[in-house]
Amino acid sequence: MDEQPWSRRRLRSNNEWLLLERLRRAGPASRAQLARDSGLSKPTVSSALAALETAGLVREAGTHTPGRGRVAVLYEPDPAAGYVLGVDIGRVRLRTAVADLSGTVIARTDQRNRGRSATSVADAAIEAAGRSVAAAGLHPAQVVHAAVGTPGVFDPHTGRVRYAVNLPGWGRPGLVARMRERLDVTLSVHNDANLAALGEYAFGAGAGSRLFVYVLIGTGLGMGVVAGGELFGGAHGAAGEIGFLPLDGPPASGAAPRRGILESAVSADAVVTAARALGMAGPLTARRVFAAARAGRAPAAAAVRQEGERLALVVASVTAVLDPDLVVLGGGIGRNADLLLAPVSETVHRLTPFRPRVAPSEVGEDAVLLGAVTTALRVARPQVFERRTGRA
Repeated sequence: MDEQPWSRRRLRSNNEWLLLERLRRAGPASRAQLARDSGLSKPTVSSALAALETAGLVREAGTHTPGRGRVAVLYEPDPAAGYVLGVDIGRVRLRTAVADLSGTVIARTDQRNRGRSATSVADAAIEAAGRSVAAAGLHPAQVVHAAVGTPGVFDPHTGRVRYAVNLPGWGRPGLVARMRERLDVTLSVHNDANLAALGEYAFGAGAGSRLFVYVLIGTGLGMGVVAGGELFGGAHGAAGEIGFLPLDGPPASGAAPRRGILESAVSADAVVTAARALGMAGPLTARRVFAAARAGRAPAAAAVRQEGERLALVVASVTAVLDPDLVVLGGGIGRNADLLLAPVSETVHRLTPFRPRVAPSEVGEDAVLLGAVTTALRVARPQVFERRTGRA
């Protein structure tokens, strides 16, 4: 019996998507190479490439001359088929980036978060995102999807962000809807540590890891877990909220849950508190304490070592539960790995028989932003394919 028309369309669509993803993952290739890699016939590959080229999804990328063969045309995905927006909303800084479908960032902003209320923070993020889109020379309608990273956990049922204790008022209803409406683009909201883990996996130290953990240490404490290239979010999206570990025992009867002693002991404020207790005076920030430690000031060095030992508790606890092959230290505190790795490693070896590799982030302060771009691309690429091939 002949194939039904819908079956033939589905088969053509699958073939086109298969070839497009092969070009995206492995780089430019000729018709003959694509046929060998995919197992499809050369006529099928030629037909699929022609359809993809007509849809504006692939383009010619030069030529290749085999040893004794004819000149072969190479094809690659057209990165200008669509664009995505990544937004990183932190207590200290706001970062935005526009990228094409290849993942290349073509415009970005980076500014201090001067918002005094949740609404002003949301408006500042919206304005920064608009400037990135304009700087990229794009109309907002060309942005297919935006991914936003913030502290806390987004609840899609209520449209609110929970547990964002470092962004006061961020759990108010209507903030996410306000950003979505003002930006006029499909928008998703994600935990910042989770996005940082994806960014590190896609662009940094986590590449190729079977299971790795990204520990985000800054104004707060968070963690992202990537297993087999996929983010593990838990049953309700709250996996990695290790700041809530109740290491100081349960709260009093009737008291509300709160961040545990772990976050109060392992964060930027904890470094400052320790330095003051050890004799440092004057206006202090975690950055100044680490700078003083590098200059050889004993109280600062002792505070930094204490931070490393406490951070080792995080690594040891996570390792006992997840057995990662890699733990990456990131965030404002994690960027000081040159001072922290030694006390972390020494203390982990005293605490547990497990020996995960502990490494600094390779993408630094851009981890959350790059994770947002990566997440937006995962949403946008199939959407662009469906729209341009008329199969939406």
